[in-house]
Amino acid sequence: MKINWKTTLRYGLIGGVSALYFSMIGMVELFAGRNLIGTTVNMGHLLLYGGMLAAGLLAARAHHQGKLAQHAVIGLVAGLSAAIPTALLVILHEFIPMQDVFVSVNNALIRFLTFERGLPGLLQFFLASGLLGLLGGLFDGIPTDYRRAVGTGLAGVAIVAVFSDLVTQVLTNLFGRASVNIFFVSKALKPVIALVLLLAIAAFVFMRDRRKANAPAAVAAAPLDKRAALRKQVILFVIIGALLAIAPWILGSFLSQVLFEVGRFVLLGLGLNIVVGYAGLLDLGYVAFFAFGAYTMGLLTTTTNLNLGGGVFNFWLALPIAVLVSVLFGVLLGFPVLSLRGDYLAIVTLGFGEIIRILALSDWLKPIMGGAQGVLFIPTPEIFGIVFDSPESMYYLVLAAALVAAFVSIRLRDSRLGRQWMAMREDEDVAEAMGINTVQTKLLAFAIGAGFSGLGGAIFAARLGNIFPHSFNLLISINALSLIIVGGLGSIPGVIVGAIALVGLPELLREFQEYRLLIYGILLIVMMLNRPEGFLPAEVFKRELHAGEITEPAEVE
Repeated sequence: MKINWKTTLRYGLIGGVSALYFSMIGMVELFAGRNLIGTTVNMGHLLLYGGMLAAGLLAARAHHQGKLAQHAVIGLVAGLSAAIPTALLVILHEFIPMQDVFVSVNNALIRFLTFERGLPGLLQFFLASGLLGLLGGLFDGIPTDYRRAVGTGLAGVAIVAVFSDLVTQVLTNLFGRASVNIFFVSKALKPVIALVLLLAIAAFVFMRDRRKANAPAAVAAAPLDKRAALRKQVILFVIIGALLAIAPWILGSFLSQVLFEVGRFVLLGLGLNIVVGYAGLLDLGYVAFFAFGAYTMGLLTTTTNLNLGGGVFNFWLALPIAVLVSVLFGVLLGFPVLSLRGDYLAIVTLGFGEIIRILALSDWLKPIMGGAQGVLFIPTPEIFGIVFDSPESMYYLVLAAALVAAFVSIRLRDSRLGRQWMAMREDEDVAEAMGINTVQTKLLAFAIGAGFSGLGGAIFAARLGNIFPHSFNLLISINALSLIIVGGLGSIPGVIVGAIALVGLPELLREFQEYRLLIYGILLIVMMLNRPEGFLPAEVFKRELHAGEITEPAEVE
C-alpha cells in the first residue's frame, strides 16, 4: 500500500487545529481541573490529546487496507503533525503577550501544555502526541473483533469516569459512602479499578462476539421460538419497569430532578415527533403549546387574585382543561398553515411561537397573564393525601404522563391515521390523490402534538409553582426538535435516547455550564455527519437515508 502523505498530514492538522481551538477558548484549562483516572489523567488531557488519537485513527482508516506497520507509521506522522498548531501557540506566547487578545492563553495553560517545563516541555508534548497518533493508527489496523472489544472497554471506562458523580451517588445510596472509596478517589477512578473495568468490558464484548461468530449456521437459520422471544421481552420490560420504579430512591433528589427534566422533554419530543416525524410538518413554534398548557394550569389553580378559576380548580381538574386548550390552539394554528410546506411552514410556526411569548409579556394581557411577573403561587398536585412536592414524587408524575403519551404514540403510529400521516409525509400530492383528506390529517397532527406539549407544560407549571414568559423561548422548540433528530425521526425509543443525550447528560455536567451550548452544537454536527438517521431511527427513515448505498455482491470463486 502506498501511503498518501497529503491525506495523513491533513488529518493530523485537523486534529491539531481542534486541540488548538479548545485550548484558546479556555476549555482545556477548565477541564484540566476534573480528574478522570487518579491524578494523572484528567478531562483536559481527554480534550487535548483526543484530537491526536482521532487524527491517527482517521488517517489510517483513510488508507483502507495495509500492513500493521504502515498503520503505525501513518498514525505516528498524523499525531506528530497534530502537535504543530499547539506548539506554535506555546512558542508565540514566549515572545508575544497573547493574553491581551486571547484571555484564555495564560501561563496556567502553557504550563499544562508543556508539562510544567516551559519550552523544553514541547519535546514531551510532541512525544505524547506522536504516541497517541501511533496508538490510533495501530488501533485501526488490528482485527475487527479485537478493535470492537477494546473500543467498547475504553468507552465504558470514559463514561464511568466522566459521570463519576452519578456513579458515586448510586453507590452511596445502595451501599453507603465506604463503597465509593473502594473505586474512586476525589471523584476520579482509581487506576487499578479503571484497568480492571477496561479488561472486564473488553473480555465480555470479545466473548459475546466470538460466541455469535462460532454459532452453527443451522442454529442461526432456525426459526425463532415465538414463546421464547415473548418471554424475553416480558422479562426485559419487567426489569426496565422495576428500575424506573425504584430510580428516585437510588439516585437521590438531584438526579431525580434531572430525570424529571428528561421526562418533560420526552413528552415534548413525543408530541413533536407526531408533527415532524410522522406527518412531516416542520413546526418551530412548538413551545407555544407548551406555554398554553403551563399558563392554563397556572391561571386555573393559582391562589392569588390573578386567576380565572378563583382557586376552585386543583391540579387534576385543571390538567384535562390545559390539554384541551393546547389542542384547541393546535387546531387554530393548523388552519392558516394548511397550504404551506417545508421552510415556509417552519417560518410561520416560528412566528406564531414568538407572538405567544410577546403577548404573554405585553401590558395588554397583563391583567390576565401577569406580564413579566408571570403567574405565582401555583399549588402542587395532591391525590389521596400524597403531595407531589419533591423531585422524587414529581418524577413519578412525569413518568406516568410519558408512558401514556408513548402508548398513545405507538397506537397512533400503527393505526390508519398513522399510515395517512406517513403517506402525507412522503408525498402530500400523491396522498391527496389516493383519497387521504390532507386537511383533516394535518389538523389532527397539530392537535395531538399540541396536546402532548400542553400536558408537559401543565406538569412543568405545577412543578415550579411559578411561571414566567421567559421560560417559553425559542430554545425549547429547538431542543425538542434536536432531540428527535438526534434520537431518530419517527422513533419513540429515539425520542427517549435523544432526551437523555441532549437534556440529561448536560445536566450532569453543569460544572462546565459555560461551554454547554458549544458542546451541544459540536455533538449535533458530528451526529449529522456520521449518523444522520439518528441513534435509534425508525426503519423507514433508515432505508430512505441509505437507499443509495448499494452493496456489491461478493464474487463466487
